[in-house]
Amino acid sequence: MKIIISGDGKLGAALTRQLSAEGYDLTLIDANLKVLESSEERYDIMVVQGNCASMSVLEQAGVREADLLIAVTGADEINLLCCMTAHGMNPALHTIARVRNPEYTDQVYKMRDMFALSMAVNPEMQAAIEMERLLKYPGFLKRDTFAKGRVEIVELRINADSKLCNVALNDMNNIVKCQILICAVLRSGKAIAPDGNFVLREGDRIFVTAAARELATLLKNLEMITHKVKHAILCGGGRVSYYLAKQLHKSGINVKILERDPARCVQLATVLPEADIIQGDASSQFLLEKEGISDCDALVTLTGLDEFNMIISLYGTSCGVPQVITKLGRIDNSNILGELSIGSIISPKELCSNSIVRYVRAMNNQTGAAVSVHTIADGQAEAMEFRVDEAVRYRGVPLKQLHVKKNVLVACITKGATQEIPNGDSYFDTGDTVIIVTNGEKGIFQLNDIFEW
Repeated sequence: MKIIISGDGKLGAALTRQLSAEGYDLTLIDANLKVLESSEERYDIMVVQGNCASMSVLEQAGVREADLLIAVTGADEINLLCCMTAHGMNPALHTIARVRNPEYTDQVYKMRDMFALSMAVNPEMQAAIEMERLLKYPGFLKRDTFAKGRVEIVELRINADSKLCNVALNDMNNIVKCQILICAVLRSGKAIAPDGNFVLREGDRIFVTAAARELATLLKNLEMITHKVKHAILCGGGRVSYYLAKQLHKSGINVKILERDPARCVQLATVLPEADIIQGDASSQFLLEKEGISDCDALVTLTGLDEFNMIISLYGTSCGVPQVITKLGRIDNSNILGELSIGSIISPKELCSNSIVRYVRAMNNQTGAAVSVHTIADGQAEAMEFRVDEAVRYRGVPLKQLHVKKNVLVACITKGATQEIPNGDSYFDTGDTVIIVTNGEKGIFQLNDIFEW
């Protein structure tokens, strides 16, 4: 499948890395020759320098033979024009555009046919939605949803006082007293697929598969229930802060936004009359203490600099803030980040990249493609949801009789309204959904790919 990526920024680079690794035929367009040369040296791709909205540049990139164009330049208008122009040159082309400006949100949806959009993505909105979900369940570092919200994979850290510290997985049911499966463990930066004899240690980050209805029980039995978030401080007044403040207000949570730029403060006060907008440097200890960091229920660091976000989050943790969320543009050093006390880490770039890759995989496998794909364990594993259809082999056969590839785990089977953490006697049938976890070394594009033969 031939794919054109317009824009070699952070998101474009992430897409290039992931899609080239999966063997797609990529052409990258960008105006910056130096950036293109760096990508060309690193990956086996074609590059074209120029304006991606120009017909001549798109012609040079081979748009007439392409299957998909992904426009992720820094300007929404160029992305939309690029998709319109490319689709005009190749009516069979699928197009994806990144559109970040809140003013365009409704417009893009209502005019998607006119813009010739197959899909529009908004990284900041996706990040805000993810953060709001985390704030609803204080205690989880990350939550990924499957089966239309009925199943989740959540991330927890094992602290010294945790009821699971020094406990073998075989003995865990006596503590959690609910149906869960630990599908992966991160220890010292390395992902492990644990067996029943595996003993959890302080500092481990565990990834737990469970029905959504079991999550409250899990937190309660682990004695991790914290009081509901009522007051949140958002550091930085960018787009993520805007989207998140709107959502938190609907949930009845009081929001205070700290923003350095006076002009931006005026804008936020106009569009967010329900929030308290404070003009000042969010990295200032004096300002944070003055605005009540020690008394807030949640601290979300959303400035444009990763370093500031990490420092503010570390300070918030030292002040005893119950829940801390850190936005990072780059999470390349995930092993280092996992050892820092900066709470939940959200990367808009990674969330958006995962959405686009899921669309690409669905295009490549028109039938049987994954319904949802989430990266877990600092990118060392993938959790994928598949719907069982007539083409899937071994329907109705117990799992203990199947030969499943190494490093592939069947984590959950959903039958109608029932979610099952599988054992050897479990099976899947037509109409069910199956969640599998894999280390990503071997491409899993359809459910049949998990079998040895």
